[in-house]
Amino acid sequence: MSFREVEQLPLVGMSREFVGAEEGAPFSAYIVNAPPGQGPPLHTHPYVEVMFTIEGEATVTLGDEARTVRTGEIVVVPAHTPHRFVNSGTKALRQIDIHASPQFIQTDLA
Repeated sequence: MSFREVEQLPLVGMSREFVGAEEGAPFSAYIVNAPPGQGPPLHTHPYVEVMFTIEGEATVTLGDEARTVRTGEIVVVPAHTPHRFVNSGTKALRQIDIHASPQFIQTDLA
């Protein structure tokens, strides 16, 4: 068992990174705090990712579809599916992105 504060996790870009392999967990997570207009490039993972929108608004591209998601909405990204999000609101976007892997594996497409 371990106890951590989010602020103790490494800050990489706009996210704190919880790496499951380092914490004894079978999954990893990005704790996102993205300013307006920010988001990752189009990318894929060889595993499922689930994005929980905690606060704010984002435009999520999933395959060939783009859709706006808001506070309380959940997006399930199938393995190997090109995807990205961008904060399309006027306030910070806060989300938790759970990766079904004890380490992050990402292939950027753009």
